Amino acid sequence: SAAAGLERPQVVSHAQQALSYTVFDCKWVPRSARLLCLGSAARGTGLIQLYELRGARLELLREIEKPKPIKCGTFGATSLQQRYLATGDFDGNLNIWNLEAPEIPVYSVKGHKEIINSIDGVGGLGIGEGAPEIVTGSRDGTVKVWDPRQNDTPVANMEPVQGESKRDCWTVAFGNAYNQEERVVCAGYDNGDIKLFDLKTMSLRWETNIKNGVCSVEFDRKDINMNKLVATSLEGKFHVFDMRTQHPTKGFASVSEKAQKSTIWQVRHLPQNRDIFMTSGGSGSLHLWKYEYPAQRSKKDSEGCEMGVAGSVSLLQNVTLSTQPICSLDWSPDKKGLCVCGAFDQTVRVLIVTKLNKI
Repeated sequence: SAAAGLERPQVVSHAQQALSYTVFDCKWVPRSARLLCLGSAARGTGLIQLYELRGARLELLREIEKPKPIKCGTFGATSLQQRYLATGDFDGNLNIWNLEAPEIPVYSVKGHKEIINSIDGVGGLGIGEGAPEIVTGSRDGTVKVWDPRQNDTPVANMEPVQGESKRDCWTVAFGNAYNQEERVVCAGYDNGDIKLFDLKTMSLRWETNIKNGVCSVEFDRKDINMNKLVATSLEGKFHVFDMRTQHPTKGFASVSEKAQKSTIWQVRHLPQNRDIFMTSGGSGSLHLWKYEYPAQRSKKDSEGCEMGVAGSVSLLQNVTLSTQPICSLDWSPDKKGLCVCGAFDQTVRVLIVTKLNKI
C-alpha cells in the first residue's frame, strides 16, 4: 500500500566521488565524518585515500601510495584514540598504519604466500573483549590470527590438513568475543565451504558447504554470544544461520534467500540494529533486509537434542546505483543509516538510509 511505502526505508545517494583507480574496500574512520578508499592504481601500486564528508561532497584530505595494491582493511583491532588501519595487500603483507604518519607501517608482517583477500579485527574500538587481534584469509588457503603486540608469528594458523587440497579463502570474520576467553573465526572459501574455528579450544567447531563460492561472511555482532551469521555467495543467494543452538549432527538452522541473479559481494549488518543488514551485488545493486525471529528459536528433536529453528527474511528496499559490481560496503558506526560503498565503476558513494528507526 502507499502508506506502507511511505514507511519503508529509502536509500538516498548523498555524495559521490569518481576515482582514477580500482577501489577494493572502503571504511568509515571511527568517530569522524571521514572515510577511506583502498585499492590499486593503474601502474600496479596500492592507494589509500582519506576523504572528509563536507555537506554533499567528499573532499580528498590525503593520498598515500604503497608498493603493492591493497585489497582490504579494518580498524577493528585498534583503540579509538589511535585509530590505526590494518590492511592486507596483493603480496600477502599485513600492515598496520598510523594515518597521521603513514610513511612506515607501525606493524608489518609477510603474512601469506599469496593475496590477502579478507581481513577483520576485534578487541579494539571498545568493542569485544580480549586481545586486539586481526584475522586474515588468503588465496594460499590459510586463515591466520595475529596479535600486533607479538612479532612475526600468528597466534593461530588454520590451514588444510596434510593431503587436503588448499582452497582460496575469500572471506573471514570474528565473532563470539563476549568475554576474555571466547572467540571464533568464520571463514568462507571458493568451493562453498564455511568453517567455524574456535580460538579458545583451537579446534574446528563446525563446517558446512553452501554449494557456491562464499563471498562474504559476517556475524550480526562480534561482541556478543554468537547470535546470527550471514554468508553470501556467487549465485546471488545468501544464508542466515541461527548461531545460538548447535545441534550435534545437523549444526545450525538456517534460512536462504535468492536476492538476485548475480554475485552477492558483501553483507554488512547495521551497527545500531543487528537484525537489519545490507547486501551488495554484482549487478550494481544494494538490498536492505530485515531478519524476523521465529516464535521459538529452538526445539527438541526426536532424541531430545536441542536444535535451532530458522527465522525468515524480508526485503525492506533495493536500489541499483551502478552498472558495475558494488564490491565493498561499510556502515558508519556512529551515525545510523550513513553508509559508504565502492564499485568497479571507479566510484565511491555515500548513502543515507532513512526511516531505520521506524522498523
